Amino acid sequence: MRLVIARCTVDYQGRLTAHLPEAVRLLMVKADGCVAVHADGGAFKPLNWMNAPNTLVEYPDRWEVTSAKGEALLITIHEVLSEQRYDFGDDPGLQKDGVEAHLQELLAERPWALEDGMSLVRREYPTSLGPVDLLCTDSRGRAVAVEIKRRGEIDGVEQLTRYRERLDMDSRLAPVRAMFVAQSIAPQARTLAESRGVEALEVDYDDLRQIESSRPRLFDLH
Repeated sequence: MRLVIARCTVDYQGRLTAHLPEAVRLLMVKADGCVAVHADGGAFKPLNWMNAPNTLVEYPDRWEVTSAKGEALLITIHEVLSEQRYDFGDDPGLQKDGVEAHLQELLAERPWALEDGMSLVRREYPTSLGPVDLLCTDSRGRAVAVEIKRRGEIDGVEQLTRYRERLDMDSRLAPVRAMFVAQSIAPQARTLAESRGVEALEVDYDDLRQIESSRPRLFDLH
């Protein structure tokens, strides 16, 4: 992890254009190459960012970050106030709470509960951004990325969207379907899922836990 506090301006060109005027900001470069620009506020979300894979070229007065999709992030550095580098080592990944972990276990044992003909390829299938909960194949042999939450919120949909983007880079898997599965899904998350082409499913935890030999009740909200 590389952390740079600098007075800078930031310009983005891609699906849209954006400009951040001169101010002191935190520039974060993660081990996977992701570059993020943070202000001292606004909770966890960066002001602008460029996901990996990308190309970062550094000059004395600027950083130029480009992606294969034609996006460009230009960070003009007026003054560097601090710079630190840290080696975080291997990350054990997110530890899910009991309900969420058990949901994953139950659905891994019963992938057909998600859809007729669904079969499991692997739990915790790795991507460059972290593991997707389940990688399955549907009745037509298409890869399906499944992310499981106790309660489905917007950040879970965004997480799954990023995982799907990474999986789609593998020609053996693409194009990958995405399923967002939870006991309950917030209306905003459902709307975002629909806009991203993500299938949103609500599953009954008690049925999955208690009924071993028959198919549990499932509600399709896509």
